[in-house]
Amino acid sequence: MEEAIPYEEDDALDSKERVLQKYFLLEWKLVKSLLDDIVSNGRVSDPSSVYKIRSIIDKYQEQGQLLEPYLENIVSPLMFIVRNKTIELGVSSEEILEVIKPICIIIYSLVTVCGYKAVIKFFPHQVSDLELAVSLLEKCHDTTSVTSLRQESTGEMESKCVILLWLSILVLVPFDISTVDTSIVNNDDLGKNQPAPLVLKILGFSKDYLSNAGPMRTIAGLLLSKLLTRPDMPTAFTSFLEWTHYVLSSDTDDVMSHFRLLGVLEALAAVFKAGGRKVLLDVIPVVWNDASVLFRSGFAARSPLLRKYLVKLTQRIGLTCLPRRTPSWRYVSKTSTLRTNISSHASSEIDDCNHSLVKHIKFEQHPNYPEDEDMDIPEILEEIIEILLSGLRDTDTVVRWSAAKGIGRITSCLTSALSEEILSSVLELFSSGEGDGSWHGGCLALAELARRGLLLPSSLPKVLPVVVKALHYDIRRGSHSVGSHVRDAAAYVCWAFGRAYYHTDMRNILEQLAPDLLTVACYDREVNCRRAAAAAFQENVGRQGNYPHGIDIVNTADYFSLSSRVNSFLHVAVCIAQYEGYLYPFVDELLYNKICHWDKALRELAAEALSALVKYEPEYFANFVVEKLVPCTLSTDLCTRHGATLAAGEVVLALHLCDYALSTDKQKLVAGIVPDIEKARLYRGKGGEIMRSAVSRFIECISLSHVSLPEKTKQRLLDTLNENLRHPNSQIQIAAVKALKHFVQAYFVATDNGVSGVMISKHLEQLTDSNVAVRRGSALAIGVLPYDFLANRWRDVLLKLCSCCSIEENPQDRDAEARVNAVKGLVSVCETLTQATEDSCIHFGENDISLFHLIKDEVMTSLFRALDDYSVDNRGDVGSWVREAAMDGLEKCTYILCERDSMSLTRKSQVVESLSEVTNNAMAQFSGKNSFFDANLATSLIGGIVKQAVEKMDKLREAAAKILQRILYNNRIFVPFIPYREKLVEVVPNEADLKWGEPAFSYPRFVQLLQFSCYSRIVVSGLVISIGGLQDSLRKVSISALLEYLQVVESEEPNGRSSREYMLSTDILWVLQQYKRCDRVIVPTLKTIESLFSKKIFLNMEVHTPIFCAHVLESLAVELKGSKDFSKLYAGIAVLGYIASVSDPINSQAFSQLLSFLGHRYPKIRKASAEQVYLVLMQNGDLVPEDQLEKALEVIAETCWEGDLEAMKPQRLELYDLAGLEVGTVNTTNKISNKDGKTKPTATDENASYSSLVESTGF
Repeated sequence: MEEAIPYEEDDALDSKERVLQKYFLLEWKLVKSLLDDIVSNGRVSDPSSVYKIRSIIDKYQEQGQLLEPYLENIVSPLMFIVRNKTIELGVSSEEILEVIKPICIIIYSLVTVCGYKAVIKFFPHQVSDLELAVSLLEKCHDTTSVTSLRQESTGEMESKCVILLWLSILVLVPFDISTVDTSIVNNDDLGKNQPAPLVLKILGFSKDYLSNAGPMRTIAGLLLSKLLTRPDMPTAFTSFLEWTHYVLSSDTDDVMSHFRLLGVLEALAAVFKAGGRKVLLDVIPVVWNDASVLFRSGFAARSPLLRKYLVKLTQRIGLTCLPRRTPSWRYVSKTSTLRTNISSHASSEIDDCNHSLVKHIKFEQHPNYPEDEDMDIPEILEEIIEILLSGLRDTDTVVRWSAAKGIGRITSCLTSALSEEILSSVLELFSSGEGDGSWHGGCLALAELARRGLLLPSSLPKVLPVVVKALHYDIRRGSHSVGSHVRDAAAYVCWAFGRAYYHTDMRNILEQLAPDLLTVACYDREVNCRRAAAAAFQENVGRQGNYPHGIDIVNTADYFSLSSRVNSFLHVAVCIAQYEGYLYPFVDELLYNKICHWDKALRELAAEALSALVKYEPEYFANFVVEKLVPCTLSTDLCTRHGATLAAGEVVLALHLCDYALSTDKQKLVAGIVPDIEKARLYRGKGGEIMRSAVSRFIECISLSHVSLPEKTKQRLLDTLNENLRHPNSQIQIAAVKALKHFVQAYFVATDNGVSGVMISKHLEQLTDSNVAVRRGSALAIGVLPYDFLANRWRDVLLKLCSCCSIEENPQDRDAEARVNAVKGLVSVCETLTQATEDSCIHFGENDISLFHLIKDEVMTSLFRALDDYSVDNRGDVGSWVREAAMDGLEKCTYILCERDSMSLTRKSQVVESLSEVTNNAMAQFSGKNSFFDANLATSLIGGIVKQAVEKMDKLREAAAKILQRILYNNRIFVPFIPYREKLVEVVPNEADLKWGEPAFSYPRFVQLLQFSCYSRIVVSGLVISIGGLQDSLRKVSISALLEYLQVVESEEPNGRSSREYMLSTDILWVLQQYKRCDRVIVPTLKTIESLFSKKIFLNMEVHTPIFCAHVLESLAVELKGSKDFSKLYAGIAVLGYIASVSDPINSQAFSQLLSFLGHRYPKIRKASAEQVYLVLMQNGDLVPEDQLEKALEVIAETCWEGDLEAMKPQRLELYDLAGLEVGTVNTTNKISNKDGKTKPTATDENASYSSLVESTGF
């Protein structure tokens, strides 16, 4: 019997609970467990559970509807606790607030996510709860809020909001509130028409909250609208209106008055929304008079929020004046499904049904028109509509949005004739004299009219042109433009069209809108506009039926594909342009709007996008587009001529790639662009640099296209490129180099009439020019010259570039960028020369010196020297640029040499079938005088790269590790003779996406190479830079990796730790000798020794410890003598302190040197030395006789070592006597020799000798 296969039940058959858990609130189990704990305890026992629930709820801020199925299970039990605990504990209890506050935080979080309307449906609404809620609000009202910060909320604000919302439900009880108020029984003074005390309390609290700046203001307005519009509240309503009249008429201008003004307007708008028309008509004159006066006051001009509430109140008043009705003339569309719309059977039955429906609607409209014309229009309505129209011009979006909704609502209550007048007024907002705010407001108003069916299809022909203009609205203002919000709103209008109209009415409209919508979707600068236009097109395609290629375009231009501007321009647009009707609108958009855009990056992208469309109709581009672009290259507007120059070059190149040959006239026209630009002197003034880059790219494009050029033009373009190579802007130089590479290849290689010799000589001479920009450009230019130009003088070129890779002797001539370019040019020349020859026996030059020997002996040596370029200027470690270029060059030159060796070996052995099979042994047999890449070169190569992999710069470490990875695992060229290759393979695995830039990942791997003598010294020289550097995080990781390496397991390697310590000590001593007087290395090395001494490293090596310490003392004597580097002096003194703690006789020498620093000319150094001497004496009492130790410590402690140097001389001499040491040259540190060899006495004022270091040390 076969085993039953489990299957997922269909959602339609699942229970509601299972479906909800699967698709909606993913954390429901956690939330439910926390809620069950709260309900079971009757309160929140763990405060953290509240913030857990709130953090979960806040994640659904954008999708609040996903929480709505759970609201009943969350809100009902929590409000039950609030109600029952209030009854149980009593309102007077101090504990009640502590119980309800955390619960209200949860409920209010739901209100902010789902909206109050969805939440209050689950509040308890028994009549008896009214007094309870008012008493609870009174309790909360009397409590002062401690903080209003969301993260530190104590629940006071949330409690007030929740109780106010609860009251907004409870005041709707279907009984006279006076019958519910128990306080009336004991109140004999209450008049017949006076409000009940309970009502007065609610009014009092609500008025207070109307002055609040928080959410209580809005909720209090909601509560008042529900309370005051009750039939039994005429007196209270009248009283409230008198109070609002007083507030609106007040001239007080302070913060609290401003918030109260906002609250009153918000409350009045809510009242006019909820109240009955008969009651509100009587109060309209007073309220309208106050509102209109306030609208013209200075308060409204200064406050966008105040204007928003005024506009909202204005539209509510207008709606109250008009009778509520559904206009018979309103457009009603037929709802259909997406399946029906995209069905291939767009049968005539549907169209016939639609036509009959439209006729039926029109037939019903005619009898009602006379009634519409007879409708009474209030006098103030004209003024109200005028205010709403002015609101559409407001400078703030919130005001325009409120005014647009008001226009839509009021129009729905008017006659068709009046609605046409309003539409005409809205269309006037789109005049050329209006600002961007008016266009935006007009688009919002049109969208509202369309959504409500108030924009009839007969009006679409006059609306459509302004919508199209709004879709392309972009007004230049200085160095930027405005209009993205207008284009976004115009896309919203198109989206509203798609939802509002039936497909027979939209068929022609969509055909006109589609090209413009897709133009914006593909070519707009802003991502929100691209996505909005695509969404509008998708809505129209989905609802309007069989639009040609609609589904294909929607799938191409989706939300994610349009997120990238480059992808939209170069891929999405190109895919859409293949469909009929889109190519020419796309070309026009790029040609007239985008290549002249104010954004330089967009112009460059537009030029590429224009060339990407050439393949669809080359003839059109060759005849129309090119002729349109050429005159624009001489435009007076910088943006236009820059974009046109770029576009012209890209289009010509695209035509060449499409195998379309330009006519002779067109080639002549294109060839004259650059000379005309130079003749017009468009390189000068503002924008000259931008034009130089564009011209270089243009020359590159016509060179790749092999456009026919006269000899005079060729020379002129060459001069242009040479000028651009001399420019100090690196971007211009790079563009010129790219152009020169193709220009020379296209126009001078085949017909060399002496240009090559002149060019080589000129650039070689300029490599030593005093102008650094000239040196940079010439080095790059030589690197891109073809083989034919280099063949005759390759040796001179290589040697000259090698010399330029070194740091210049004259400090004034030093330039890191020039050295970087020299390294890049050197490597490029090597690649060009070696790729051009296949026969290894070919020799170049009169001395018959092999090219490959020169690469091995001179080029590789120069690149290794460049790896030691640690130049620093005000920009930081600029030498790192040279080192990075050198590593890249070493990799490429290694491949060149190894490939040559492999080719020679292949020909000799005649048995090797592929280069990948060449082994180390086979190569070793051929590594005699004919081998270019030997073991020494391999060791130096790997060592140099590994050194960069353990230094302090993340970028260089990552680059070095990746280069090493490529060398070890190159599939095409095998690099032989690498020492300990197996271990390197373990350290650098062949895996992608390894995080070599992270110190915690790279250092533990590379320190393993310390166990190999061929790598250890070079690794240590780089590692000390990281351990002794200024970056604390890097220091911690690197020292931890080193200590972990030293803590070898004895079972794995007997005597491993001692041998590794000894090897490390000898390597550090080598570093001290190799980099003598080089503070860049010596200072971090001393800090590294100090750190290792503090971890008891090197102090327990038996006989090797004194030897190591002795050599360190010798180095310290040299390094610290005459040093002014505070960090170096501090590190040296600390090392002396550790050495002074070891056994004799080394400690006496270290202690003697330490005492000598007590006479140093810098007070801080004397103080640091005294502190170190004190610590040494405390740890090693053998340095001073036991009976003198206490005396020595007393002298050190009581002497002010930062005081006058002469005053402390007796104490210093006394310490020498106590230690039994000879004074020797104790006074020599206080004297400085001048140029005449005479002794310069120490300054009596310590600040005079100390001031020279203040600026550099920061003390």
